[in-house]
Amino acid sequence: MASEPAADRFKERVVIITGAGSGIGRATAVAFAGAGAHVLGVGRRPVPLAETARAHPGIAAFPADLRAEDAADAVTGAALDRWGRIDVLVNNAGATALMPLAETSAARITELFALNVTAPSLLARAALPGLRRTRGAIVNISSTYGHRPLPGAAHYAASKSALEQLTRTWALELAGDGVRVNALAPGPTESEALHAAGLPPAVVDGIKREEAARIPLGRRGLPDEVAPWILHLADPAATWLTGQVLTLDGGLELT
Repeated sequence: MASEPAADRFKERVVIITGAGSGIGRATAVAFAGAGAHVLGVGRRPVPLAETARAHPGIAAFPADLRAEDAADAVTGAALDRWGRIDVLVNNAGATALMPLAETSAARITELFALNVTAPSLLARAALPGLRRTRGAIVNISSTYGHRPLPGAAHYAASKSALEQLTRTWALELAGDGVRVNALAPGPTESEALHAAGLPPAVVDGIKREEAARIPLGRRGLPDEVAPWILHLADPAATWLTGQVLTLDGGLELT
């Protein structure tokens, strides 16, 4: 695992994390809170989100469906009302969809891009005034499949590719404001994403075995291995790092 930031590295800083109810989002919320941050954990499911909040007193839960029209303003407003500032936005919420071309429909494409591309864009827009005031950071969570093919799930890969291009473009657009924008692209990581995609347990198990067999390090990643790198990208000391996509996938990108 990457080394942890100093315990007070994010002291009194305010971090918004979407998809905080499980997996990478939960691990990241706990890591930021452990580093001294005030964390607003956002997610659609109140019960798992409450479990995340119970993991550390520095985490406040905010249930929200980011696809709702007023969600972005509600999330940023909650952070500002509670703590008066926004220092970091982690756009982690997203959906995985297996969608072979022969089964592709307009409705499924629209639903996927609404969560993986539109929602983080609107949340970044809503957070921007606060981030400009603090010269803060945005960390977008992509995937190793944002820059490599994924047969049978091309539109998921395309949505992550779009997020990576948004990362690079926002980095240039916001550089003059001192707002840094980077992305982390994890490889297959233990989470509820495959089950949330509606796949039967046997299919999920098969996919996990196949993924682990393709990864040079021989296994899928763990959320606690991913979270520290999100903190590194958002670290206030990383003052000259922007517009980058860091792949963290056990060497899968090399195959």
